[in-house]
Amino acid sequence: MSYTIAHLRRGETAIIKQFNEIDVPLKLLEMGCLPGNQVTMMQSAPFRDPIYLDINGTHLAIRRETAQKIIVEPYG
Repeated sequence: MSYTIAHLRRGETAIIKQFNEIDVPLKLLEMGCLPGNQVTMMQSAPFRDPIYLDINGTHLAIRRETAQKIIVEPYG
C-alpha cells in the first residue's frame, strides 16, 4: 500500500513523489501539485471531504478521492 495525501493528518507534511493514476486533474498540476513539492494537510471538512492543503504556499481544497492518487513520502 502506498502512502498518499489522503493518509496525512492535520499539520503533517510530506513530499509529493508521484501520481498513482494518470487522471489527476490538470488544474492541480498547474497549481503546483508536482513531484518534489512539499504538501501540508491543513484541515478536512466535515465527513473528511474535501481536504485542505498547503502546497508550497498555495492553498488548495481537493477531494479525498483525488488525494488517494497522489503518492507522498513523509517529511522530517
